[in-house]
Amino acid sequence: MSEPETVTGPTSARHPLGATHPLALAPVTGPASSVDGFVRQFLRNLNYERGVALSASSDNDRYFAFAMTVRDYLTARWLEDLRRQRETQAKGVCYLSAEYLLGRQLDNNLLASGLTEIATEAMAACGIDIDDLRAQEVEPGLGNGGLGRLAACFIDSLATMSVPNVGYGIRYEYGIFRQTFEDGQQVEQPDAWLTLGSPWEFPHPEFARRISFGGHTETYDDEGVTRTRWVPGWHVQAVPYNYMVPGYLNGRVNTLRLWSAKATDSFDLRVFNSGDYEEAVRAQTYAENISKVLYPEDSTPQGKELRLQQQYFFVAASIGDFLDHMLTDDFDLTHLPDRVIFQLNDTHPVIGVPELMRVLVDERGLEWDAAWQITQKCFAYTCHTLLPEALEVWSVDLLGRLLPRHLEIIYRINDEFLAAVRERFGDDEMRIRNMSIIAEFPERSVRMAYLATVAGSKVNGVAELHSQLLRDKVLPDFNEFYPDKFTNVTNGITPRRFVRLANPGLSELITSAIGAGWLTDLERLRELETYAEDPQFRAAFADVKAANKRRLGEVLRVRDGMEISDGHMLDVMVKRLHEYKRQMLKLLHVVTQYESIVSGRVAASDVQPRTVIFGAKAAPGYVMAKRIIHLINAVGSVVNADPRVEGRLKVLFPPNYNVTLAERLIPAADLSEQISLAGKEASGTGNMKFALNGALTIGTDDGANVEIRQLVGDDNFFLFGMSEPEVEDLWARGYKPAEFYQRDDNLRHAIDLIASGAFSGGDRSVFEPIVSNLLYDDRFMVLADYSSYVAAQERVDAAYADQDAWTHAAILNVARCGFFSSDRSMRDYIDRIWHTPPTR
Repeated sequence: MSEPETVTGPTSARHPLGATHPLALAPVTGPASSVDGFVRQFLRNLNYERGVALSASSDNDRYFAFAMTVRDYLTARWLEDLRRQRETQAKGVCYLSAEYLLGRQLDNNLLASGLTEIATEAMAACGIDIDDLRAQEVEPGLGNGGLGRLAACFIDSLATMSVPNVGYGIRYEYGIFRQTFEDGQQVEQPDAWLTLGSPWEFPHPEFARRISFGGHTETYDDEGVTRTRWVPGWHVQAVPYNYMVPGYLNGRVNTLRLWSAKATDSFDLRVFNSGDYEEAVRAQTYAENISKVLYPEDSTPQGKELRLQQQYFFVAASIGDFLDHMLTDDFDLTHLPDRVIFQLNDTHPVIGVPELMRVLVDERGLEWDAAWQITQKCFAYTCHTLLPEALEVWSVDLLGRLLPRHLEIIYRINDEFLAAVRERFGDDEMRIRNMSIIAEFPERSVRMAYLATVAGSKVNGVAELHSQLLRDKVLPDFNEFYPDKFTNVTNGITPRRFVRLANPGLSELITSAIGAGWLTDLERLRELETYAEDPQFRAAFADVKAANKRRLGEVLRVRDGMEISDGHMLDVMVKRLHEYKRQMLKLLHVVTQYESIVSGRVAASDVQPRTVIFGAKAAPGYVMAKRIIHLINAVGSVVNADPRVEGRLKVLFPPNYNVTLAERLIPAADLSEQISLAGKEASGTGNMKFALNGALTIGTDDGANVEIRQLVGDDNFFLFGMSEPEVEDLWARGYKPAEFYQRDDNLRHAIDLIASGAFSGGDRSVFEPIVSNLLYDDRFMVLADYSSYVAAQERVDAAYADQDAWTHAAILNVARCGFFSSDRSMRDYIDRIWHTPPTR
């Protein structure tokens, strides 16, 4: 082996949790903030952490050493913040989320630490192209869509705002699946993002927590007081992995703590020696299934049970971790609300409510009433849906078998809550049934959103319209009972990742116009409004958009073998595949354009050149969503191969849409498709990312579209479709989708073309389920909004034909959307819910 290029020793030990453990709580000095210092630290990591010389290192070795050098720089600050938090005991936020869709970490950490230029020069001095190192990074598959991206944005903003925060979640071994297409159909492959390890995490098996399941409960006498204890049937270990979350150029580093499941007794040597090798590791396999895959398919009883195991596993570990390691030994638990707020990001972590009650009453000896008062002040609940089926329920049978003590606690919470309802409203049986945490039909089950609402200090929606509908339509009885509990916090996105990193050309143009500082004060983008009137600025803005299209074209060419045609409008719809998001409406418009050209009713030369890009994953068990993916790919195959529309219409569907691709696709987009049925989308965050990167929106008045349109102005937004009251009125009158099909020639031609087998090799049966669903069910009113949508797309074509006017509108979208920073969202949470000011 070659001699090491460094002569200094290995890096010092680093402390993991920084809580009550008296390890390494003193400040630690990081590597020098110079090119020479960075080179020395890089070579030291390559030699002593990877065990190789530079001349013998692989691409992965160099990436790991580089990432660890950046990590070393942040570690000193992280340990100092942990020490300071331990000393001050300031109130902080524990964000409980089943998803964190982080994206690649390298560039974000370089940006936050101000090391980008130094690191680039340092690698060049070592003869290494930093872009080659970037290409080695694998995106963590820890989320599915908007929920996970939102959580990642929020913890970024909390660090940037110097608010104490620990994000808690699950370290999924495989995370969200890797999507591939076979014959146009979605195939799920394991996303083995940890195959080569992760340089960003600190594993700490020595701080593993024991998490219990099953068993039974029993009562016992405790010095004259009858108490209950849980006697579990089995246990797993929750092993913490810590990730650093740096604030932007402020020296603050918060923590993301993810839990991995391990067996308590993972290997039975006696059984192994008897020859039963599978049985010898059965406990390990069973335990590790808990953190194996994000959202296991839950159409089976086993899948449902595994999901509940996941949820309890991570919240029990997180709550126990905070109580045991983040508080002083003599802490008075009656003051716990002054020390922490547990934010429930959707219903996945709501089982944490009875868990905290169990710990306080059964393990810490508090009386029920005192524990309940504490619990009600320590939780807050964010609802992310308006769809009734998305409000989680768990059968009493499953909960009782898996978490018997928690079910008892939920029953008592419900009994006392319903007693309060009866005291206020009398014996209104229907109201009681509507508000009970325990549903009796179609099976006896626990309504987790109701439990979160009863237990939470606040309940918030995520856009103005969503929050209003949450109060008026989803939880109206609770709003009447708790008139001060409901509030709104409109979502936001971090401009550091989704503008500065994703769109460096636009970022530089903005800074050249209005100066620095806008990345942490996004409302300053308003200063760009006057530049929309400047022809030179508009030309520069258009040049940035063109460069972003070329960059995307290169990415798709290398990644997927796809070509973007020059001069095309990029019409983009990327989001989770769900019927309410209405990818089917976008596809009908594509089919309409295609059919109108090939039928001769419209000349190809009269059609605005357009490339439509879809990106979406369907849940593995969501049959209709997977059929729609198949149809999108089938339509794309036919359209892209037809010379009659060549140069005018193209459909691309790159597989495995993720944050990494989003960072290239969103800055290149001209048109943002936000076309959910009014009243169904909670907020959306993709709509914000597109607008802030200079795309115009075609959308319904749904979710945060409402606020985007109000801010950017009707002239800079393509509105279509029914309003939420109009949707409700049509349902009440009796929606008959076939009637819309009969009276709209364009719609009839499009659906008939799909039904004819034109996109399935003449086989009419392939897409018949989609056609029948549209004509006889159409729960999300695709056909009702079709004509309005097509008319809006005609306005899009006309507007895009005037490129200078389009650019003017795009600049105004950027200038007027500073409101949608996740920093502003965090300020709203702090002011309205958490009351957790910055600590420095």
